[in-house]
Amino acid sequence: MPPAVSFPVCSRGNHATSQGVGPRLVALSISFGGMLVFAMMLGLVSDGISDKFDSLRKGKSEVVEKNHTLILGWSDKLGSLLNQLSIANESLGGGTVVVMAERDKEEMELDIARMEFEFKGTSVICRSGSPLILADLRKVSVSKARAIIVLAEDGNADQSDARALRTVLSLTGVKEGLRGHIVVELSDLDNEVLVKLVGGDLVETVVAHDVIGRLMIQCARQPGLAQIWEDILGFENCEFYIKRWPQLDDMQFEDVLISFPAAIPCGIKVASYGGKIILNPDDSYVMQEGDEVLVIAEDDDTYAPTSLPNKVWRGSLPKDFVFPRSAERILFCGWRRDMEDMIMVLDASLAHNSELWMFNDVPEKEREKKLTDGGLDINRLENIILVNREGNAVIRRHLESLPLESFDSILILADESVEDSAIQADSRSLATLLLIRDIQARRLPYPAMASQAHGGSFSKGSWIGEMKQASDKTVIISEILDPRTKNLLSMSKISDYVLSNELVSMALAMVAEDRQINSVLEELFAEQGNEMHIRQADLYLHESEKLSFYEIMLRARQRREILIGYRLANAERAVINPPAKSDKWKWSLKDVFVVITEKE
Repeated sequence: MPPAVSFPVCSRGNHATSQGVGPRLVALSISFGGMLVFAMMLGLVSDGISDKFDSLRKGKSEVVEKNHTLILGWSDKLGSLLNQLSIANESLGGGTVVVMAERDKEEMELDIARMEFEFKGTSVICRSGSPLILADLRKVSVSKARAIIVLAEDGNADQSDARALRTVLSLTGVKEGLRGHIVVELSDLDNEVLVKLVGGDLVETVVAHDVIGRLMIQCARQPGLAQIWEDILGFENCEFYIKRWPQLDDMQFEDVLISFPAAIPCGIKVASYGGKIILNPDDSYVMQEGDEVLVIAEDDDTYAPTSLPNKVWRGSLPKDFVFPRSAERILFCGWRRDMEDMIMVLDASLAHNSELWMFNDVPEKEREKKLTDGGLDINRLENIILVNREGNAVIRRHLESLPLESFDSILILADESVEDSAIQADSRSLATLLLIRDIQARRLPYPAMASQAHGGSFSKGSWIGEMKQASDKTVIISEILDPRTKNLLSMSKISDYVLSNELVSMALAMVAEDRQINSVLEELFAEQGNEMHIRQADLYLHESEKLSFYEIMLRARQRREILIGYRLANAERAVINPPAKSDKWKWSLKDVFVVITEKE
């Protein structure tokens, strides 16, 4: 039997033990250290990303846009303003609007998302910040903006204008300088001089409150004018444009008038007169090199001059133009800050012995003090007699104490006590309107005619019918702050209205797009110069006369008027800058024409 072979036995345990515990501890420490460093790095990266997203969400990041429109502040007008800017940018494929206010960015974006308008390719960027802090202004690329709009704050007019003044000071202090101009919305005309003094050539001002007060007076004396202003100020229809046309040099303005098939010339920007815009110039003015033409057109690329049309017959006016000036009786319901300015405008335009009734809840002694502090000397009024009545315009028995059926026109004003809330102010105005119309309808000679037609029972048709019958006797102009309220008035057709906030937003957007237009608007709303009027057709033509728009335009020039549109007798809205101006129409004497003419 072979002998057994023995092999040496190796001990694995003894071999491992020979390496020691130290290397294991080092390896374990390195592993844990690596994991700790990785966790720290991951935490730092995560915190950095979180901070960046938080900065973006809260509007702390810098805007890298350029050639954008910058809006500083927040008010009820913002929705209408963004809508107008979006329409203006639509032809360019959209644009960029940056809004900076002292509000949370997420809240601003949520409020804008709730607004009822289409962006039409325009992007709106919101940032939180103060326009009084230069660092915040740089954050929104203020130096690269093509236009800067400073919105008036809701509340006290003087405080709002004081903040606007400080904002202009901050803007003029930007070291990089400003590429665009500044459009400032002011609440009081008295503060305009100071803002222009501080801002210099960079600033264009729109005094919203005073403009609306004067516009309401114009609309009360010329029903339908509010709709015309709404069409011209907005970008949805026709608006003002200024452009140079070298082919018109050495041509008289009379020929320039009929050289644009798709536009209506209204004035000249005279190069030799420092670029001053002259509205409604003389027919004999000869276009010089460098002169530009102010027109009303649908868009800046939709019009161009052509050769003169053939056989434009001027003819003669059918009768002498005499302004019938008879004493009127007007009622103001509510109290506005610019009441003294409205009274002075009325005193300059009304006939002698006209009456202005003021009905509001401001005590009579306090009214006199407010008017005096505003610069009105009641004893120097030449044409109007002030009649004060104290009461609440939403209480029926207070309104019934007034001779509502005897007024030529009634202005329902957004009362100073509720003007900070558009919904509350509009609700008050609507309640006052319905009460006045109902009282007037009941005081008609035959108020029950419509009711009897329905068997003597109340019906919606009879109620609206009686109110429409009352509206034929007295013109009522309601000041509306919220654009959504106009649908109620449009359907009822028992009152005209002035969309004060929307019209101001339209003016701000128009001046932001082209600052030259501000001088045109200022003259049309000022006490002197030119303004828009609605004229009866019998001032220009005979019954059933067939004339082209161009021919009536030349007839209007005999009274130094510029014809810009018309409203047919059976139509609800006026047509501004009509097409086919050379085509002959058979007009009715019940038609009306819209003209720009010197103030009466």
